[in-house]
Amino acid sequence: DSVVGEVKPAGEFYDYDSKYIDEETQLIVPADLPDGVSRKVQEIALRAFKAVDAAGMARVDFFVSKKENKIYLSEINTIPGFTSVSMYPRLWEASGISYADLIDQLIQLALERHRDKNQNKISYDESKLLDR
Repeated sequence: DSVVGEVKPAGEFYDYDSKYIDEETQLIVPADLPDGVSRKVQEIALRAFKAVDAAGMARVDFFVSKKENKIYLSEINTIPGFTSVSMYPRLWEASGISYADLIDQLIQLALERHRDKNQNKISYDESKLLDR
């Protein structure tokens, strides 16, 4: 699990302008949340990832009501931004995994998944299917 991050848009919403143009928007890593809330977000993110049978990478987004510390799952982003300024690599960097190591780990995960898929293939002689 990576640390939890937080987006604080300059305006009311985190829209295209606040994401790509407005320099006032803040990406806070780690998020300014109580430890118990951050752990719960991580637990829910992992459960959501497993529930959709995701593989490799994903960024699971939430809304958190700071007054009640209520957590709302927003989306599972299976192709998160991956530039050096994107939230996904920042979260892993803050968790102790460098950008280069993250790329290496994702490649290894993909290779393992490919090997696993190939090991589960069943081969058969198609010509015998046609002989009746």
